[in-house]
Amino acid sequence: MSDGTSTSPVTRFAPSPTGYLHLGHAFAALFAFQAAQRKDGRFFLRIEDIDRGRCRTEFEDAILEDLAWLGLSWAKPVRRQSEHFDDYAKALDTLDQQGLLYPCFCTRKDIRDEIVQSGQAPHVGPEGPVYPGTCRALSMNEREQRIGQGDSYALRLDMAKACDHTGALTWMDQKQNKPIPATPEIFGDVILARKDTPTSYHLACTLDDHLQGITLVTRGEDLLTATHVHRLLQSLLGLDTPAYHHHGLITGETGERLSKRDQAQTLRSLREAGTSPEDVQKLAGFEDI
Repeated sequence: MSDGTSTSPVTRFAPSPTGYLHLGHAFAALFAFQAAQRKDGRFFLRIEDIDRGRCRTEFEDAILEDLAWLGLSWAKPVRRQSEHFDDYAKALDTLDQQGLLYPCFCTRKDIRDEIVQSGQAPHVGPEGPVYPGTCRALSMNEREQRIGQGDSYALRLDMAKACDHTGALTWMDQKQNKPIPATPEIFGDVILARKDTPTSYHLACTLDDHLQGITLVTRGEDLLTATHVHRLLQSLLGLDTPAYHHHGLITGETGERLSKRDQAQTLRSLREAGTSPEDVQKLAGFEDI
């Protein structure tokens, strides 16, 4: 496990090309860039474009243009997740060989109905109501029959088995300056792949950080809970564990975090309004690039 304090840290910024970058993205990118620059490290740009239905080439082009305008440079090549589905398939096969995956044929409506019929209040995790495990109990014959007849399904991680397999885990959070116990069970049986999207954010992000040699993951505090799942996957797949720093988020005038719907705060709109890169750095809280 890395402690993220080596003389040459490796960091990354990993946006999805589903819209234009905003001030919150600028903050995250600058934070990761400076964390590497301060100790003569390396900074990577990764394009997380696994959702082919929402990702657009024009948004990826805009990401590269906006970051360069902001004064950032990055190690080459840029890793695009859509070009590496084979890597994620191999990781899924490793988990399957450990008996930790199962096909889930439930739709969102099926899950809602199952929760209602149970007569109990749903257990809510970081991603919403926790999956009740309906398909976990299907026999191998039932699974093979449904797959054979073409039923759509997702691959879920059997969380209880996975946690038993790894035992207790922790990760180092630099902002809190202490090891954090991993509690991935709060997510329930997370989805790691779907028929139309052959990997999930959790799996792709975790594997990519290992393959790119990332030693310090800097990202918003809204993603802190995801680290519980990522730490589990690192252990299951024999991957390196970087240190983490979950920084605060830039918020809008109403106090809500910025989103790609906040057009007035996109880097493109700020540029068109005559804002300089230096002014954007100040707006994002950085002045020493």
